[in-house]
Amino acid sequence: MQHLQKLIFDSIQNSQFPNQPSNLYDPIRYFLSLGGKRIRPALTLMAAEMFGIKDITDAVPAAKSIEFFHNFSLIHDDVMDKAPLRRGKETVHEKWDLNVAILSGDGLLVKAYVELANCPPIYISDLLKTFNRIAIEVCEGQQMDMDYEQADHITMFQYIEMIRLKTSVLLGGALQMGAILANASLEDQKLIYEFGENIGIAFQLQDDVLDAYGNPETFGKQIGGDILINKKTYLLVKLMELIVEEDKQILQELLNATTANNPNKLEGILDLYRKYDVKILADQLKDDFTQKAFERLSALSIPNDKKEALITLSNQLLIREQ
Repeated sequence: MQHLQKLIFDSIQNSQFPNQPSNLYDPIRYFLSLGGKRIRPALTLMAAEMFGIKDITDAVPAAKSIEFFHNFSLIHDDVMDKAPLRRGKETVHEKWDLNVAILSGDGLLVKAYVELANCPPIYISDLLKTFNRIAIEVCEGQQMDMDYEQADHITMFQYIEMIRLKTSVLLGGALQMGAILANASLEDQKLIYEFGENIGIAFQLQDDVLDAYGNPETFGKQIGGDILINKKTYLLVKLMELIVEEDKQILQELLNATTANNPNKLEGILDLYRKYDVKILADQLKDDFTQKAFERLSALSIPNDKKEALITLSNQLLIREQ
């Protein structure tokens, strides 16, 4: 895993962007310099290696295309969320302005396609089909997320479908693109995609739990941040599904409150979570999706020792200190 991450880091570090116009390319260089774990491009390389690609460098352009697309989506997400910080640093629209953020994000999206064009020609058609499918699905998931922010109620099916599209399909697609480049069978491509999709849903469910119950020193974000802004996480959606009439007014008053007029908002919501066991239910559902993911991995037609790196990474992602 570490050698693949280094390959990605070095490749992105060495990416050449023109100096002019500076307000287009400086924000791109800035945003890419903010780092991150580069999990998605590493998955592309891991899948390619796992299925026996002869030269791992052949998969680097596809891995970079996934990372460029991911960063494009983050720049635009920050605009839509009016977020002041990304990875502890100013977001592009804060450091420059909205127009610069939109255009530099667009530039990164185009650069993703430039990288795809650098892949071995025999695989470009299949790579494009996969990339385009997941790219539009990520956009669909983001739109659902914004729509659901304004909705009084959403179903659990709607919530799971939203996180599948917004988060999980990119993990699955990153793995499938690596499999394509290693000439894996269509069945194995399908299985590795479904592994990534299910592990991504499990990871997001874990993230929802950690927002409410995590250790702030290891989680990396404000604990209870989603609760304070009434974000529809699994916990809140499940609570709304289970809550009985006598508690609905309490919940509505807490949702209408701010910390300014009710300093106990966070604890009040957590009390309701405890009453209806939604954390337990979230952990159970996370385990269900994790099991589905590893069933797909087990079904791959390659030796088990080839799967060890992916298993190790998945366990690291899904076992974070609470």
